[in-house]
Amino acid sequence: MAKVKSSKAKQQHFKATVSPKPKPTYNKELEIRSTFQELLIYIIFLIDLCILTFGMVSSNMYYLNKVIATLFLETSVPGEDRTNFKSISTVTEFWKFMEGPLLEGLYSDSWYNAEVLYQLKNTSRIYYENVLLGVPRVRQLKVRNNSCIVYPKFQSLMDECFDRYTVKNEDRSDFGPRQVPEWRYSPSTSSLKHWGVFGVYDNGGYMFTLPESKTEAKKKITFLKLNSWITRGTRVIFIDFSLYNTNVNLFCIIRLVAEFPAIGGVLTSWNFYSVKLLRYVTHFDYFIASCEIIFCIFIINFIVQEIKKMKEYKYAYFKSFWNLLELLLLSLSILAISVNIFRTSQAYHLLGQLLEKTQEYPDFYFLACWQIRYNDMVAVNIFFAWIKIFKFISFNKTMSQLSTTLSHCIKDIIGFAIMFFIIFFAYAQLGYFVFGSQVDDFSTFENSIFTQFRIVLGDFNFANIEEANWVLGPTYFITFIFFVFFVLLNMFLAIINDAYSEVKTDYSIGRRPESELANQIKTRYTKTMEKLKLKKPQTEGQKAKEKDTAFQPRRDFDEKEIESASQMKKWKERLEQKYYSSETPDAYRPVTQQEFRDRAREGIAPCQHKIKQSNEKDFCYKNMTDVQAKVRSYYAITSAFFYTTLSFLLHSHL
Repeated sequence: MAKVKSSKAKQQHFKATVSPKPKPTYNKELEIRSTFQELLIYIIFLIDLCILTFGMVSSNMYYLNKVIATLFLETSVPGEDRTNFKSISTVTEFWKFMEGPLLEGLYSDSWYNAEVLYQLKNTSRIYYENVLLGVPRVRQLKVRNNSCIVYPKFQSLMDECFDRYTVKNEDRSDFGPRQVPEWRYSPSTSSLKHWGVFGVYDNGGYMFTLPESKTEAKKKITFLKLNSWITRGTRVIFIDFSLYNTNVNLFCIIRLVAEFPAIGGVLTSWNFYSVKLLRYVTHFDYFIASCEIIFCIFIINFIVQEIKKMKEYKYAYFKSFWNLLELLLLSLSILAISVNIFRTSQAYHLLGQLLEKTQEYPDFYFLACWQIRYNDMVAVNIFFAWIKIFKFISFNKTMSQLSTTLSHCIKDIIGFAIMFFIIFFAYAQLGYFVFGSQVDDFSTFENSIFTQFRIVLGDFNFANIEEANWVLGPTYFITFIFFVFFVLLNMFLAIINDAYSEVKTDYSIGRRPESELANQIKTRYTKTMEKLKLKKPQTEGQKAKEKDTAFQPRRDFDEKEIESASQMKKWKERLEQKYYSSETPDAYRPVTQQEFRDRAREGIAPCQHKIKQSNEKDFCYKNMTDVQAKVRSYYAITSAFFYTTLSFLLHSHL
């Protein structure tokens, strides 16, 4: 027993001598300061990101695309038919384009007075300013015979069948003069595929390149035409070439596509990509390079911060919307940096090969695709970067009202969206099945969806669907306008308006959430202006007066005020019982304007009388604002419906 007592005494003595660990205390001032610092750092990061995005694009890209597209798409074939690439519909017209506008556009060697401007080996200059890199390449993909099944009763009329293009139906066997490489299949050298109108096409096929001389190129095209290089099995032909403009340091990668579908005819499409593959040439380019390094430093810093937050909060970290947005931004940034490094290295490597082999086709198309993907990632990244700034500016009253309104009505909007899209997709399927075979706007289900959005915005051709079906066309149009435009859209506006009225009412009676960051910014701004002697310092009396005059919501009420509030509650219950009964759902009767105005006056009058007697401005304030908000909401919905209907009828009439 003595030993036990002595051990207990030692433990008590040890606890008394050792000071307990201090408990972590919450420092609001430190949190506000860190939030303010985070805001300043993020603004610097956002400015750096904007410099990067605007530095990699230029208005010259658009004008270069426009000039080259005009040359190759709108130049007509000499003759009476005036066929250009856009209007090609037969194989004969395609060969005319190959022999005419294509060769004339690719081989521009002399000035308008026949003066030779360039004495280099590769003298092809498009519009005299754009160097043709290497030589153009023409490639086709075919399908084999008997790739589809002919109905037995029609086999006597047609014993050949060429299906639409798929990898399974692709024909890779040699044809024509087998000793010539143009009739031999070349396997794919890249994993990139082309998404066309009638299929997804591989990167291989039967291909040939055009010589550097215009005369030799014309002879080659004539030889292929006479030997039927295009057959019934041909499904697509690609014309690829690349240009470089030294004046603006831009590459223009061009792909002209002619699809030969199984239904017959020719459908043309095109891609023009003006990209800046040589990134670091001028002094401004090196400034952009320094901004890229700063961007990488920011990303590394943000990654370290987010890892620390994950370790501290663990699973609770992923419950915050802003944390998930931060992870998305970091993922897109890391991916964009990787693509940028890969694209830049491949561009310099391919340029080195091009300078050695000027008589081969340089495949810049895959670099253009990677550049477009990089631009898309950066565009999405900067979009979410701007969205994230709402995290820091919520201290503003307007921004706070916006976020609070959206949070109040989000559940109603989700429920409304389900109802809206059920009706919307039902009409989209109706339009696709009824008008899809005759109207271009409804030719696919996706086009039907986008067409209906255009109808909502007033951009629609009613005559087309009326010609397609004179009964279902007008019926579809009228019912869609009524249910979607007049009913559903006005319900959406009513949901937003009702939530905004509630939020504004709460703010007016002092229920606005206090923002310590806003107070901190205001205090620091006032102190700075006073130190710079741009503003007179306030005295203690002025500060106390501002504090006293600031609106504070009341918490103590006398018996008369409580009795008046209970009368207001009973009035609301009578109003609800008169116009809506929960026991009988069909007992709903809409309220007229005069009845609603009279009931509102009955509820507001007692409060106004009490205010005059007691001379207290906040007496019955909440009940008054509730009724006034509902009156404003009712008038807003009615006026919105009236003006929307009037504007649509005027627009349709015009």
